[in-house]
Amino acid sequence: MPQPPAGRRGPGARALLASALSVTALLATAACSVQDEPRPRWFSASATPTGASPAGERPAGSGSGLTEPQAQAALITPVDLGEPWGPTRGARTWRDGLLKATTKNPDCQRLLDVLYTEEPFGTPAGPRATAAFDDADTDAQLRYHVAAHPPAAVDRTLAWLKSLPEKCGEFTAATARGGVQTVQVGDMPLPPVGDARQALRVTLAGETEEGELTYLTMDLAAVRVGEETITLTNAGLDEVYEEVTQQTAERGAKRLSEIRKQGEAQI
Repeated sequence: MPQPPAGRRGPGARALLASALSVTALLATAACSVQDEPRPRWFSASATPTGASPAGERPAGSGSGLTEPQAQAALITPVDLGEPWGPTRGARTWRDGLLKATTKNPDCQRLLDVLYTEEPFGTPAGPRATAAFDDADTDAQLRYHVAAHPPAAVDRTLAWLKSLPEKCGEFTAATARGGVQTVQVGDMPLPPVGDARQALRVTLAGETEEGELTYLTMDLAAVRVGEETITLTNAGLDEVYEEVTQQTAERGAKRLSEIRKQGEAQI
């Protein structure tokens, strides 16, 4: 099996998340500006889904305590990640080349589908927002989602994710282009944030059609905070820092909790 490329590991993963601004200050700024200013460039087009309710409204029966602007304010930003992270330049070619794959085991196939769609909980029940970033040094890509889902359904999915290192510890998958990938699935610890959480580190090793060795590392982390969820992926063909995934999940969960408190105080 191909081995992961040697990466550069500096103290604190290149001063990850070394922001001088506090979470509280960022929240206050987001809350004040979200109604009046145009959407920042790091928000993807999918942050406002077709058919979404107008800003400031809560969809009837959605069960969500957040409005759509609040969901957008709960996203992480380039300031949180710090250099060398910046707004994404678009989806990586390895998404279709490696993640669009098939295997015989139903649980493992479901995992591959989740990694490709980045929607482990299905269609959101209410407001959602998305942000995406690229690491200029390693070409890793981080995608971050905030959405509303029924808590019981979320917890069932988190329990399923937790079972995958045992059910799908190692398997093979055929890509849409005819290649074969050896897939390994391992558990990843997360800080004790939110009401429930689970994370996985998945690696896919194989060859391109030209015989070039490939080694994709993909972290998948999910956190439930009340009736909202955070889903993030951090992936790339070079170095993918586990601490980026963990600290982003931690900061994002704290921000979402604060946004929820602000929303409850306004009711």
